[in-house]
Amino acid sequence: MSSSRTELPPGPRMPTALQTAIWVRRAQWLLGQCATRFGDVFRLRIAREGTWIILSDPEHVKQVFTGDPHVFHAGEGNRILLPLLGEHSLLLLDEDPHMEQRKLLLPPLHGQRMQRYGALMTDIAAAEIERWPSGETYALRPRMQAITLEIILRTVFGLEQGERLEALRVELRSLLDTLTRPHMFLFPVLMGPERLASFGPFRRLHDRVDELIYGEIAERRRAADVDRREDILSMLLEARHESDGSPMTDREIRDELLTLLVAGHETTATALSWAVERLIRHPDKLARLAEEVQAGQKEYLEAVVTETLRLRPVISLVARFLRAPVEIGGWELPPGVTVAPSIYLVHRRPDIYPNPERFEPERFLESSPGTYTWIPFGGGVRRCIGGSFAHFEMQVVLTELVTRRGLRPARAASEPVFRRAITETPRHDAEVVLA
Repeated sequence: MSSSRTELPPGPRMPTALQTAIWVRRAQWLLGQCATRFGDVFRLRIAREGTWIILSDPEHVKQVFTGDPHVFHAGEGNRILLPLLGEHSLLLLDEDPHMEQRKLLLPPLHGQRMQRYGALMTDIAAAEIERWPSGETYALRPRMQAITLEIILRTVFGLEQGERLEALRVELRSLLDTLTRPHMFLFPVLMGPERLASFGPFRRLHDRVDELIYGEIAERRRAADVDRREDILSMLLEARHESDGSPMTDREIRDELLTLLVAGHETTATALSWAVERLIRHPDKLARLAEEVQAGQKEYLEAVVTETLRLRPVISLVARFLRAPVEIGGWELPPGVTVAPSIYLVHRRPDIYPNPERFEPERFLESSPGTYTWIPFGGGVRRCIGGSFAHFEMQVVLTELVTRRGLRPARAASEPVFRRAITETPRHDAEVVLA
């Protein structure tokens, strides 16, 4: 006889509306409180999302990440992103369509092709950092957004400075600023993804970006040198579906470009802001980083990036919608619920990370991050396709920053976590004083 239980795991008894309201504003607090009370497996109920089963045991996380992708649907778990990214987005696809699209997008975001973007990243970061004022309080997160947006625009579209790049920059900045306002997460929760997609103000903002993206796709299709270019748009135009050899449609390309622009910009900028916020609170670690990167050494730099993503993950969980019954942790979970490995909770397990609240890059000099214990980019076949790109980009930007400028905190106290739409950012945007 099976020892699994058929009822759902325990969770807070408060109404769904109240759970949702707390989740929207203080997600990590809610996760921490529930983990303390209910343990490694518990239930949340979120409006428009249904029942979430939150997991924080690495063995349970492994079971999800290595599970059958026909059963564990990440695309369905991300439906809240549909109005923004479109139905062909890699984040919203499941099973064979996901794997086919993933193979098309993977090459430019890994390996030698990614490394070739290093010089461009360096030039963009250096030019931006040199413009920052000295001797006054300065919020870094908006400027990190400027760097990461410029990097993703130039690597995705391959545009040089000019009117077309400036138009894309302005409209995307407007769209992204609107979407990352703290209250914006309420709209898809209250309206649902489908109604939000046709909501007038959102639609008009989105249409302006779409017009520019489709225009750029059409322009590039007419280009004679598209097969010799190294930007991601050109590579997607040259790509062919494995199933039938057909090229990607304009809509497929648009959805994937927007996915790269949105997911590859805001998240990396937030992670960079957290890296600086943590470093300035630990001047000995900042000094060590500056000394070692100036000597051409990368080990401590990589450890700083890894520890930042452990201690201050940009998102708190990843979701998989169940298409069939699954037993996890002794619970028989029915189809229709969502299992959600919590990045935040896994990264704070004291049995894995002693003194988990401390910023200690040294812990990753002694051991490599575990596949199921360090999960800022998720895992398995759904691991964030831009994870390696983001890690590399963070190292480039931090190298330029600590070699060009001195940094000290503008505030005496550490900045608390502030939920901005779906990302967890520094409350005061990583305020520093630059030398």
